[in-house]
Amino acid sequence: MARMISRPAVLLSPLAMIVVAAAVMALAPAPVAATKYNITKILAPYKEYSKFNDMLSKTRLAYDINRRQTITVLAVDNSAMSALDHYSLQTIRHILELHVLVDYYGDKKLKKLAHGSTASSSMFQATGSASGMSGYVNITRKDGKVSFMTEDADDTAKPSRYVKSVKEFPYDIAVLQVSSIISSAEAEAPVPPPAPVDLEELLSKRYCKSFASLLSANAEVFRAVNETKDNGLTLFCPVDSAVAAFAATYKNLTAKAKAAILLYHAVPDYFSLQLLKSNNGMVTTLATASDKKMDYSYDVKNKGETVTLQTRVVTSSVTATVGDMEPLAVYAVNKFLQPKELFKVVEAPAPAPEPSKKKKAGRGGSDDDSSDDSGDSTADAEKGDAAPALLVRWLVTAVATAGVAYALMG
Repeated sequence: MARMISRPAVLLSPLAMIVVAAAVMALAPAPVAATKYNITKILAPYKEYSKFNDMLSKTRLAYDINRRQTITVLAVDNSAMSALDHYSLQTIRHILELHVLVDYYGDKKLKKLAHGSTASSSMFQATGSASGMSGYVNITRKDGKVSFMTEDADDTAKPSRYVKSVKEFPYDIAVLQVSSIISSAEAEAPVPPPAPVDLEELLSKRYCKSFASLLSANAEVFRAVNETKDNGLTLFCPVDSAVAAFAATYKNLTAKAKAAILLYHAVPDYFSLQLLKSNNGMVTTLATASDKKMDYSYDVKNKGETVTLQTRVVTSSVTATVGDMEPLAVYAVNKFLQPKELFKVVEAPAPAPEPSKKKKAGRGGSDDDSSDDSGDSTADAEKGDAAPALLVRWLVTAVATAGVAYALMG
């Protein structure tokens, strides 16, 4: 015989129902926020730091700053930046890495330093560029004034004085002005320039001989790509079979469109494979810079060990590393990248709740298999976001229904 359960064991009081519903809603996971702050955009309104801001971009330090979630940037004004005029770009990067502390120090925290001093690791230390403790910066508060100096500074070095807070987002990022450049003998040491890279030779050795031929055949495009590689470049080269599959279409493009689509494969920033695998987002290309009226960007997505480039026309996957020698990275991809500015966008079928409608959508979908990856990943993401919300709605409805039943039976 089935066991009978008394009514109090299955029905909650109205107050208990409200508590349960609130608890369920509180436990539903919130959407994960993307990186909220961009250092170059934060500094853009302040013209007095324009040279500092410009150099953050040129040294690619801005990208590393934006990847951090707890950080302090010690900016200097344009007049103070003149102290760096005679250094090479790589040496300037090392010096400016000392201006980026991998901890949060807002104005209030600086003025309440325990024991009046502390030491903070800088980006120079965190990236492994510094030896020993030379990448640490000492922060000292004395007689109401705060100053910064490197750990290995010699006796003749003068501390850089804290001037003011420029912008703060508590516990995420603080941008402060200091009076002068913070440096050290190790940071200022000459950095040998990277060995010259023959781009055409590199591409021709592995996977990308056909794409190398397309680049070298367009002198203007090749010059733009080649001149960018020393300042930060990630090049996605379609493998020979992908170039062959796209050859007929490429042949019928105008000269301007051919130039744009070749430049579309070049991103003017350095991305290691690890960075590609750990970050999602839109990237601009050399084609973006060549035509200000057009966007020419695409989405970099990663899932596990797979990195895909989604242009809304085609989805191409990174299949191999052709060469990675910072500031240049070259990756082979399995499809020729096609920008939405030149080709028809392939829209993924809209998800339908009823099975019959799903079948209909499947029959009317595109026969271009390039959209498969992006459509699947989008659908998975939507399901992941929707499931907690649907669960909460179902439980709250169930609790409310139970409450009505309780009231009617009472």
